[in-house]
Amino acid sequence: MRRSTSRILVSHAGTLPRPADLQTLFEAGPSRRAEFADRLPSAVVEVVRQQAALGIDMVNDGELSKLNFSHYARERLRGLEQPPEGASQGSARNIVARDARDYPEFHALGGGRLRRAAGPRLPGGNVNPTVVCTAPLEYVGQAATAADIAAMKAALDGLDGQVEGFLPAIAPGTIEHWLFNQHYASDEAFLYAIAEAMHHEYKAITDAGLNLQIDDPDLPDGWQMFPDMSVDDYRRYASLRVEALNHALRGIPAEQVRLHVCWGSGHGPHYNDIPLEHIVDLILRVDAQVYSIEAANPRHDHEWRIWRETKLPEGKSLMPGVVGHATDIIEHPRLVADRLVRYAELVGKDNLMAGTDCGIGSRVFNAEIAWGKLGALVEGARLASRELWGD
Repeated sequence: MRRSTSRILVSHAGTLPRPADLQTLFEAGPSRRAEFADRLPSAVVEVVRQQAALGIDMVNDGELSKLNFSHYARERLRGLEQPPEGASQGSARNIVARDARDYPEFHALGGGRLRRAAGPRLPGGNVNPTVVCTAPLEYVGQAATAADIAAMKAALDGLDGQVEGFLPAIAPGTIEHWLFNQHYASDEAFLYAIAEAMHHEYKAITDAGLNLQIDDPDLPDGWQMFPDMSVDDYRRYASLRVEALNHALRGIPAEQVRLHVCWGSGHGPHYNDIPLEHIVDLILRVDAQVYSIEAANPRHDHEWRIWRETKLPEGKSLMPGVVGHATDIIEHPRLVADRLVRYAELVGKDNLMAGTDCGIGSRVFNAEIAWGKLGALVEGARLASRELWGD
């Protein structure tokens, strides 16, 4: 994965707005899925070229093909099913359970969804139906992954090394969030079965010469799901999921892997988010070269201080989110630059990339805002680079 000794490179966390006509086809559902598939490759070209034209160095497909950055994996795993209606089974886990306990009125009224009602809605994209594992897990997403790879490589063709490409894939622990085990002898065996299955997707991406981004909000936001856990209990829970992720990454060069973590990215209080200081060492255990960590969110903006005491491993890069999804206000480039300079002073300017808190394509009001934020990100990185390296 590219590193720079002359300027701060720019990337982002994943999800980008679909072109308007592709979004219309997507919202139409199964009746127009064939048209959606036909339009998808050219749409990927458009978003890749738009990123490159803006000045983003590490680009992706915007996750245009996926219903949801996480739930897509269910379609690529055999051995899962939804129980019959009325069957006795727990509901999907709640990644705001601690906040819901302390802010019950906000969450009882729909939380941040009420404030977003006028914005774009993805059909079913944030619904978590009960899904159970009833048979051995098997990865069956080869064709879908191959199509994502082909579209991405075609979009990069002709850019002559101007940018590098990455594809996101979800971590085993985050997949586990939304599933219930009725087949494996233990939850640990179930987790490792997910990891074993997803290894095929991870390796296909890197074998194709693309960089792999592992999306793992589970590492921070799993804390909210278990309100009765202590920090020590949760660290044991999270450590096992890091081990499973590294198992899934076995044989894949760390130089092709970037890890993205966030605190769920939902619009809400985030009052009970686990502090970064309790999990930063676990994050750095993941076999990756780049660590993308939410940092502009008002609940976590102060956590740059942790890097005063935490040493970034040799040869690794930090990609803090210096542009956020929590507001539709477009950050001033000067603010972006100030954040980057502050991190450069802590981890070294050669070990720093500029990123976003989360995938902003589905988190801000519309495409104009999302691309405006990415423009501010690029401009802010240029300002910071001039200050750090000189004109």
